[in-house]
Amino acid sequence: MSPQERPRIPLDLRQRSALAGEAAASATEVERALHQPADATAAAFFDVDNTVMQGASIFHFARGLHRRKFFTSREILGAAWKQAYFRVVGVEDPDHVADARNSALSFIAGHTVAELQELGEEIFEEAMAHRIWPGTRALAQLHLDEGQRVWLVTAAPIEIASIIARRLGLTGAMGTVAEHVDGVYTGRLVGDMLHGPAKAEAVKALAAREGLDLTRCSGYSDSYNDLPMLELVGDRCAINPDARLRAHARQQGWRIRDYRTGRKAARAGLLLGAVTGAATGTVAAGVALRARRR
Repeated sequence: MSPQERPRIPLDLRQRSALAGEAAASATEVERALHQPADATAAAFFDVDNTVMQGASIFHFARGLHRRKFFTSREILGAAWKQAYFRVVGVEDPDHVADARNSALSFIAGHTVAELQELGEEIFEEAMAHRIWPGTRALAQLHLDEGQRVWLVTAAPIEIASIIARRLGLTGAMGTVAEHVDGVYTGRLVGDMLHGPAKAEAVKALAAREGLDLTRCSGYSDSYNDLPMLELVGDRCAINPDARLRAHARQQGWRIRDYRTGRKAARAGLLLGAVTGAATGTVAAGVALRARRR
């Protein structure tokens, strides 16, 4: 296939990914100590869903919001089914994907940043704290003990990502950035969701800002979708990997850590892509239904 015949990523997708990455890097909370970290040019980047935390953080967050009457059971279950179906069958409706992207986080329109942060703290305590993988937490602590900084990189809202990072004693987090004006959410995203290529853009932007040498940095994820981020750094580790990432990691000689056990890990290898996709898409797609009814 000639270079002219090779499929190309649409320019607008590149732009959205770059904007999302830059926004995430700009929004991350960096805890600056009185002195520079002992190893200022090396850092570690951790995906969250199924890497740091069992399950999808956005799903736990959505359930917490559902309990607080942000949307109905019918809406959230319908959206989860759509996402699971598209991933199992392997066909996604372009109109649905565009609608989900454009409507992502629309359910918080009109709410304040302070309100979401307060709810996020509550939801972390009730639904997330006990789901942190001890093994992954220990890996992050090893980097901190070596004087390196540690960031989370996730498609979850930056507010939730920052809460998780702070509760775990990490340096900060990069996540999907929702637009807000005077402390009130507009219901629109800055760029796109921090997913796939956008994560890599966020890491590159943060590395440039903080003077990191990416060849000395480490990356951790469970998903093959995070290859753009993992391939940026010199040290890669697949944690609780899906089947494609496990195969790729073995081929490349990357470290692999699996904190699941026995039957649970085997089942996860078959279902993780569909379930994680459903959870991640639940908020983005489900709330679009609610937005239309307003």
